[in-house]
Amino acid sequence: MVLDLSKLPKDFPRRFVPEQARLAEWEEIEPLFDELERRASQTDSPEALEEWLLDRSELTAAVHEEGSVRYIRMTCQTDNPDYEKAYLYFVEEIEPRLKPRFHKLNELYLKSPARSRLPRERYEVLDRKTENAVALFREENVPLETEEEKLGQRYQKLTGAMTVEYDGKEQTLQQMARYLEEPDRGVRREAWELVAERRLKDREAIDEIYDELLALRQRIAQNAGFADYREYAFRKRERFDYTPEDCARYHEAVERYVVPLYRELQRQRQREMGLSELRPWDLNVDPQGRPPLRPFETAQELIDGCREIFTRVDPELGQKFARMAELGLLDLESRKGKAPGGYQATLEEHRLPFIFMNAVGRDGDVRTLLHEGGHAFHSFAAREEPLVTYRHAPLEFAEVASMGMELLSAPHLEVFYAPEEAERSRREHLEGIVGILCWIATIDAFQHWIYTHPGHTRQEREEKWLELRRRFGGIESWDGYEDALRSLWHRQLHLFLVPFYYIEYGIAQLGALGIWLRSQKDYEGAVAAYKRALALGGSKPLPQLFEAAGLPFDFGERAVAQAASGLKTALEIP
Repeated sequence: MVLDLSKLPKDFPRRFVPEQARLAEWEEIEPLFDELERRASQTDSPEALEEWLLDRSELTAAVHEEGSVRYIRMTCQTDNPDYEKAYLYFVEEIEPRLKPRFHKLNELYLKSPARSRLPRERYEVLDRKTENAVALFREENVPLETEEEKLGQRYQKLTGAMTVEYDGKEQTLQQMARYLEEPDRGVRREAWELVAERRLKDREAIDEIYDELLALRQRIAQNAGFADYREYAFRKRERFDYTPEDCARYHEAVERYVVPLYRELQRQRQREMGLSELRPWDLNVDPQGRPPLRPFETAQELIDGCREIFTRVDPELGQKFARMAELGLLDLESRKGKAPGGYQATLEEHRLPFIFMNAVGRDGDVRTLLHEGGHAFHSFAAREEPLVTYRHAPLEFAEVASMGMELLSAPHLEVFYAPEEAERSRREHLEGIVGILCWIATIDAFQHWIYTHPGHTRQEREEKWLELRRRFGGIESWDGYEDALRSLWHRQLHLFLVPFYYIEYGIAQLGALGIWLRSQKDYEGAVAAYKRALALGGSKPLPQLFEAAGLPFDFGERAVAQAASGLKTALEIP
């Protein structure tokens, strides 16, 4: 699959950036920054400053889209040397030059005498973000951040190349996940062991990448005047509305209210399967021995089914998803050489979303596309916002859009399934939420420890991982597979690519559960509130975005206890 920009409509013509400008070369980009810097001294009225901000936003969108296109093509074909070269060229040659120039524009905006006369309610979020960015910027960190991105690309290339021979053919690790749903326990164990062995072959290389990343990130934090990377990351991720102590309270609440529910579900599974103990290959199969849910065979079937579900949630959403399919903005099938995982990226200049995933015909693939579809609808909802920075919500609310869509879509799964199978899928989804709340606590707590203990050894890191697994994990036995358990965190790409991006999922999952609980009483009202909040993009502070969706901004004991109670009732756990 090759992303073809020529097929995309130009609904937002350029007005500042020359139409013919190719933003792949610095010689085309630099004069535009020069012009904005020159004009900054003329922004002596609110009207002139707002015009300047719009032109700056246009340039930002154009150069960011260039980077996004290269990233998309690289992840779609990690084994294509031309795409890899183009992506690395942008990372190494363009981004390092962009950062100081954007920093200069930020400084000029803050110094503008007209800024104090702009409407406060409209620009308070932009002001806070800009002030924070200026305070954190350090010229010496630019090459370190470039090296960080290159290490992340190495990790993706390494994991994207992982395959095994099974069932007479070469298969990606994502394709092997299908076998973990097979009723035959021997098949599950064989498939699980093959994947675990394959991951361990690159254990040393992945650990080396991570060690390099940690050293780089510690230097970046120290350069910016922070004692450790956690303190820096909270500022960098614009966590203005909560603290590390709030995250610790989430961990404690999950341990108290969710982990017991998670382990009870596993004990129930063990009883139903008649096993003396659960093993890692027993966690994804239907405990009653029913064949795995296979909702589709081809990517087109997945697209058609999800389009119908989105239409049933809200006809406007169905139309938007259909438009993505028409424009070639979906790359869904798993294949060799494709990076693992899934994401939604926004083409900033076209203001259109792109969805990437690795579908192999599983029930979880349907949920992944529903999830990424939620992100896409967020992008569509804020599409008319003129300032690019306001077209993106904070991650804590961006994930409400995706996780909320998974739950709003659940009543319509009969599109893919018979009624009994649809009910089974819904139950598996809710059980998965219980598990993911525990996993989020594990990953987040792991990162808090990692970045407040610079200089730790690999053994110390693994011991901490095992401690957290004992705290938040299930009852399954890993006897005989201790190395696989010690390296289990390697599969979590966020640790490598976007450090500290994980508690957002916990905050958002609780918000999505709030939407779900409301939808059970007032479905149309829940959908309307969901859409209303998405339309705000990132133009309001985080608590106000939650408020617009009819949700409290809370991920502490009260919110976790309420979510656990709702899940327990729905899952009929005594």
